Amino acid sequence: MARSGDGTGVRADMSPSGFGPTSTTDDVLQGVDLAGRFYLVTGASGGLGLETSRALAAHGARVVMAARNRDKNEAAAEAIRRLHPDADLELLDIDLGSLESVREAASQFLDSGSKLDGIVANAGIMATPFELSVDGFESQFAVDHLGHFLLLDVLLPRLAESGAARVVVVSSAGHRMGDVDFHDLNFERRDYDPFVAYGAAKTCNVLHAVGIDQRWSERGVRGFAVHPGGIHTELGRYMTPDVIGSLLSRMDGSSGFRWKSIPEGAATQVWALTSPLLNGVGGVYCEDCNVSPVLGTDVETVDGPGVAARAVDPRRADELWSLSERLVSRAD
Repeated sequence: MARSGDGTGVRADMSPSGFGPTSTTDDVLQGVDLAGRFYLVTGASGGLGLETSRALAAHGARVVMAARNRDKNEAAAEAIRRLHPDADLELLDIDLGSLESVREAASQFLDSGSKLDGIVANAGIMATPFELSVDGFESQFAVDHLGHFLLLDVLLPRLAESGAARVVVVSSAGHRMGDVDFHDLNFERRDYDPFVAYGAAKTCNVLHAVGIDQRWSERGVRGFAVHPGGIHTELGRYMTPDVIGSLLSRMDGSSGFRWKSIPEGAATQVWALTSPLLNGVGGVYCEDCNVSPVLGTDVETVDGPGVAARAVDPRRADELWSLSERLVSRAD
């Protein structure tokens, strides 16, 4: 992970991007030509994934839209084509909550022979009632992290063939709400709290990006974690009044929090995927289209900038990587 001496996580020679919380995908891609680039976006059938796919395709990229529901994904692709008739889109069926489905999708992509310049690991679920995946893992850990881990584990060699590829793992400021317990992933010893589980999964997302960068940067693949901000999308389908109250209790109110539009929310992942400012950089956490500071002490509130130090700890990234390898192998 590239860091300056002040512990902010930003290289001393890196200037701010010039973008901010109200920047949109079209803002960050203004004047950018992505012709010849090939990207894969998970969760592409709605919300941030749909907007990310649209923006990349609008600027000339070929985009593989990966999603669980084929009908919904086809409708999403048609919506993009109505706006951009020349959009170069492909569809890929994947259920990130099923490791068998992930293996099938990854194999299908490899068999296509397509090049790959970047992946946006965007799909996820949030604050769900307790449930185990078909493979026996707590559902948020399974969908948000482990399914993506397996997908990327298979596709990273293809990414490396491009010589300069990026993986963007969509995390959240919600990573501050709960740390991953490597010895109790399924809440067998603890009472289940949907936001603690969500925080753990989002912590895994950041650690995963760090782990990718540690292992693959020498082969030209850089890893980034991003916080898109607060956006009204289908991610909040489980937000009952009690769950919303629990979330509000974790906000200190001092940051001037505002909801973002979907194009504003997707801007940071598009920026992290394409910005030349990030050439030679990796293993960092980004929000509002800039690299975020590493917080000196871990905090549990979810408003305000910064990434918890525990989420970018390279030793913990190694521990998660080793554990994830064992888990996907066990479920093989």
